[in-house]
Amino acid sequence: MRLKAIISYDGSGFSGYQVQPEKRTVQQELERVLCIMHKGDIVKVIGSGRTDAGVHATGQVIHFDSPLTIPMDNWRTALNVQLPGDIRISSVEQIRNDFHARYDATGKTYRYIWSLNEVHSPFERNYSVHVDRYKPNVELMKEASLYLLGTHDFSSFCASNTSVKDFVRTVHSIKFEMKKESNQVHMVINGNGFLYNMVRIIAGTLWEIAIGQKSVGELRGILESCDRSKAGKTAPAHGLYLEKVEYKP
Repeated sequence: MRLKAIISYDGSGFSGYQVQPEKRTVQQELERVLCIMHKGDIVKVIGSGRTDAGVHATGQVIHFDSPLTIPMDNWRTALNVQLPGDIRISSVEQIRNDFHARYDATGKTYRYIWSLNEVHSPFERNYSVHVDRYKPNVELMKEASLYLLGTHDFSSFCASNTSVKDFVRTVHSIKFEMKKESNQVHMVINGNGFLYNMVRIIAGTLWEIAIGQKSVGELRGILESCDRSKAGKTAPAHGLYLEKVEYKP
């Protein structure tokens, strides 16, 4: 049977999601535990997409196939008791056998977090990007983000070391949240899919606009240029969270 699981993880201790030789990754830890549960048989885990080293997830989706007859209600516990503490399974369900966590995804939501606190708490240092010396104009970020809504060629917002041929994506929404209690700025972006480093480059570019290093009007030209060098710096990985993956009913 095929199982679909929603997982969360603290990306601080991982070299990203995907298996890499001699490096600790989320996929490697999942497959290690499943191998134990299946008495040494290799169980391939497919994720909705990759996340880079340091990137977190609260709603990553995976699927895998298993012949085990564990009651469905027990799968989550069986996995969590063997996984390290920086990975947690939120839910497990049986899904149709042709379901694919990556290819069936119709949309994703990411969150990016900046901390404006004068002193960055050691308990937040891996989970938000410290920018205390700046006073960002969030209204400028909101205004500039409107240029990114809709369907565009996002070549300007994609890392150059990618093998992707199609750079067209659709961004449905970009919202900004001011968290007064924690003195943070959050960017929440939803789209039908994202290119390699696309969210982090968007975050970095909008941040440069917020602090006056770029103007709102420049963003349209950056987008239309299809030139990565025109956009802002790639924002640090540890401020990014994969929050939700969407599928058709």
